Amino acid sequence: MNIKPLADRVLVKPAVAEEKTVGGIIIPDSAKEKPLKGEIISVGKGTKDEEMVLKPGDNVLYGKYAGTEIELEGEQYLIMRQSDVLAII
Repeated sequence: MNIKPLADRVLVKPAVAEEKTVGGIIIPDSAKEKPLKGEIISVGKGTKDEEMVLKPGDNVLYGKYAGTEIELEGEQYLIMRQSDVLAII
């Protein structure tokens, strides 16, 4: 992977959405709840005011509308600020 986030940003691989069925009806991907957890893939160096506490491999929880969605090599990722991460799990 060739992406290195800058400053206090992190690259997150969202967890796979669980497939649900309701009475035998499969709910399409577009209607599934967006997962709110993922794995940190890469981190920036932080800023002079905020040191980077996250590291690659951390599993995290983040806000529903956090980050910017990007697609690399057919995979979905999010780039967000470290402050958008709610917790390490």
